[in-house]
Amino acid sequence: MLTDPVHRSPALRSVARRATLGRSLGLLRSFPLEQSDPDAFYSGLARDTVELVADLWAGSGDQPARPGPGPDAGRLPGLTVLDVGGGPGYFSDAYAAEGARYVSVEPDVGEMSAAGLDQTGSIRGSGMALPVRTDAVDVCISSNVAEHVPEPWRMAEEMCRVTRPGGLVVVSYTLWYGPFGGHEMGLTHYLGGERARRLYERRHGHPPKNVYGESLFEVGCADGLAWARDTGAADLLAAFPRYHPRWAWGLVRVPLVREVLVSNLVLVLRAK
Repeated sequence: MLTDPVHRSPALRSVARRATLGRSLGLLRSFPLEQSDPDAFYSGLARDTVELVADLWAGSGDQPARPGPGPDAGRLPGLTVLDVGGGPGYFSDAYAAEGARYVSVEPDVGEMSAAGLDQTGSIRGSGMALPVRTDAVDVCISSNVAEHVPEPWRMAEEMCRVTRPGGLVVVSYTLWYGPFGGHEMGLTHYLGGERARRLYERRHGHPPKNVYGESLFEVGCADGLAWARDTGAADLLAAFPRYHPRWAWGLVRVPLVREVLVSNLVLVLRAK
């Protein structure tokens, strides 16, 4: 049973220190820029995501050393990081700066090339059937992807499969009943996904980028916690709201309320 959202885990001490109100407000201000200024939005999100992964790795304990190019190689030296749903490649430079070997998997060629960035090291494939051998990576992460696939926990199991024993699996996703669950459709998703799509089309004259039932699905907080507790492929280390200040992390423990107020859930697991 999840008696504490951080499981009193040392893996979250650095994460908790960074989880300030200032950080939360800064990220909140950047969210509206996702489509109007994606470079600004994703570059900031990339830095924040890599800091999260580096903090989790440093605090996860008993991690074997990996060869790196030198003492200033960064916080993830020599580690292979697989990013499921990596998109157009905004995260690559941020991981490289920490010494990691970054590989992304993305099913949509258009999404991969959307920003015109170098996609060396990217693989085209589905998160629900990763074209990666078993036990191949040190860290496997998906950031805001689970809500875009019809079988998110099948994807999560695949992430565990490709991560070596002792490695980290990090699943972060947007909750449907949270304020950002409708993505660009705004709060109209509270009227129902199909109705929200029709309202968006009526207002803008074209379908939303994330079409309910095709590329946007309902996924909740309790769903993720249930999968993480029950999977035999990994041990749950922690679960917490990704963008909230530390004092709000206890929301993960409150049924129903968490579905609305957690907004984005992070599940941290150690692969077996």
